[in-house]
Amino acid sequence: MPQTHVPVLAGELIEALDPRPGQIAIDCTLGAGGHARLVAERIGPTGTLIAIDRDPTAEPTFRALSAEVPCETRFIRADFATGLEQLVEEGLRADLVYMDLGVSSMQIDTRERGFAYAYDAPLDMRMDPDQELTAKEVVNTWERRRLARAIKDYGEERYADRIAGEIVRRRARQELTTTFELNEAITAAVPAPARFAGGHPAKRTFQAIRIVVNGELQQLDDALPRAWEVLRIGGRLAALSFHSLEDRRVKRFLADKARGCICPPDLPVCVCGNNPEAELVHRRSIVATPGEVAANPRSKSARLRAARKLSEVRLAQ
Repeated sequence: MPQTHVPVLAGELIEALDPRPGQIAIDCTLGAGGHARLVAERIGPTGTLIAIDRDPTAEPTFRALSAEVPCETRFIRADFATGLEQLVEEGLRADLVYMDLGVSSMQIDTRERGFAYAYDAPLDMRMDPDQELTAKEVVNTWERRRLARAIKDYGEERYADRIAGEIVRRRARQELTTTFELNEAITAAVPAPARFAGGHPAKRTFQAIRIVVNGELQQLDDALPRAWEVLRIGGRLAALSFHSLEDRRVKRFLADKARGCICPPDLPVCVCGNNPEAELVHRRSIVATPGEVAANPRSKSARLRAARKLSEVRLAQ
């Protein structure tokens, strides 16, 4: 399998997961398989790697990876929330669960899929090509207020209303069908002094529309508790996030699991009986080194968080 893909924070993820021979590992977002390969090599012939991905292009990657790694392997074609739910229903218990969130390098680099504002392509942005909702439908049918809200909430774009207004004006004349047409509308709406302050002016809007099309944040909200449920005691959960909306959800979920006593601080003794379910592997998120960022600019926004499962239930009996 060609090693053109460079997995982000690879060494740091392996350190956080600490894979051991014979363990069962779940890769929730296989993508190009970079992290999966590293984990598979460490769990060895007695281990099992379960890979989940909703993108059909991940299946050939999995087959090639499966032929090369020493462990047992299994592939589930589904979004990771659904895949994890299936494993929970099967009664599986895993030692390691990890997720590399957001759009994959493969998807960005496949121009015709319309994820990147740098390439002219159809407005698509579907991670699962079989689903109905596309970026074209969102851009051309959502009313202005709904579109502006999505761009603001999911792209954290300060000019969301202006961008939505420009999109609506342009589509009234002619439907927007390509990434360059959307890119031009966004750039025209953003004030000139702000167009290249903090990156390309279309970056945040493309992110927002992609999140909407693929339901990414709802997927994450659904997947985190399922990932925790499928872990055995002592198992580890790790997540790589690439923007603040993802990272805040992961941080909040793990912090909640790691929280112990919630009694008011003026009480002399604990009466809540609240015991932590998790131990954080790191107190703060792990970020890429300057060297990694220089070699792989996509790692610049990455944040890694991980926790070890201590118990099944929070409340003391």
